[in-house]
Amino acid sequence: MSSEPFKVGLLGHGTVGSAFAALLAERAGEIERFNGRAPVICGVLTRTRGDFEEILDGAELIVEVMGGIEPAREYLLAAMCAGKDVVSANKQLLSQHGEELFGVAREHDVHLRFEAAVAGAVPVVRLLEESLAATPIERIHGIVNGTTNFILTRMVSAGDSYAAALHEAQERGYAEADPTEDVTGADAAAKIAILASIAFHTRVHTDEVAYVGIDGLDLVDVEHAAALGYPVKLIASAMQVDGAVVARVHPCLVEPDHPLASVHGAFNAVMLRGRSIREVILEGPGAGGEETATAVIGDLLAVIGTSGTGFLQHDGYYRELGRLPHAELRSPFYLRFEVDDEPGVLAQVAQALADQQVSVAQVVQHSGEGVHIVILTHSAREGSVRAAAVAVAELSFSRSAPVVLPVLERSE
Repeated sequence: MSSEPFKVGLLGHGTVGSAFAALLAERAGEIERFNGRAPVICGVLTRTRGDFEEILDGAELIVEVMGGIEPAREYLLAAMCAGKDVVSANKQLLSQHGEELFGVAREHDVHLRFEAAVAGAVPVVRLLEESLAATPIERIHGIVNGTTNFILTRMVSAGDSYAAALHEAQERGYAEADPTEDVTGADAAAKIAILASIAFHTRVHTDEVAYVGIDGLDLVDVEHAAALGYPVKLIASAMQVDGAVVARVHPCLVEPDHPLASVHGAFNAVMLRGRSIREVILEGPGAGGEETATAVIGDLLAVIGTSGTGFLQHDGYYRELGRLPHAELRSPFYLRFEVDDEPGVLAQVAQALADQQVSVAQVVQHSGEGVHIVILTHSAREGSVRAAAVAVAELSFSRSAPVVLPVLERSE
């Protein structure tokens, strides 16, 4: 074994970058015992210090935690073209430019590792790339954004409004000053695109992922769902059905006995389903600098331990699959109609659902300034449910746009 240090160039020194530098120094001795070489940071690039060319020249591996598309993309391509292995936590870059990055990694026979780009310290990427690489995966359901899960937990447990829960998340460091990517679902969409690509061995792009965030979620729907026994979670899902794939992000009611129903606070969890594995669930902290930095160190260990072997140096996106329209997805649904308090309203709502072959499982009526009719359906085609909701919205008694949220079943 070599006693020479393993030199690491670090791009970015914010929350994750500074946590990575501190953890790497703390654990260098232990890493050397495992792999024979102690990692050291040979240079740091930030907006105000460091020179990329000098860092690249002195490093064996580049860690990119700066975020954004450019100049991160330019730097990673340059590093791989120079024969340097790369570890990145940049989900947006990987989900939008994966083909280009993996193509260059393959061409130059270098590692491109990205565990930290999805679900923080939860090692789901490594599991899919290694242990389950040859195992058919049929469905992925996950809570992959710790910020939104913390906000939703506060809305349920404390009755906080969305704005109040977001403010607390920012005070605790779970949410950025600009939380747009998190709360709109864009962050989760990039992550599920990456997971779907790995699991289904076909490239799924972020722009193919339909996403709805929690920024438009009304506390009243969280409260109505809780009264029915269902927590609301921002669920990222991807499915492979009859040779076609579909991925989405959406606030969902989660059946109370579903494993994801009990994932609270800033934690993440990912459920993988397939015929031969049945169900595998991984859970852990998904937000925070040290948690993400731990995943970066895990990738660094994998690179040191497998350098020169060819192991895990190439992407596994070897096939083209069709796309399943979202309208064809089936599940139960939660619907809330805000209506005038008039005779016959419920009958007309029920008829609109029946016209679309949507079966009603439960109805609850809440009275206030207006009347809220809350309906849980049996499993139904999404396109049919949304068509029924549009039909109700056009009736004279309807006071606002209906709310439609899918329900994640235990059997799904």
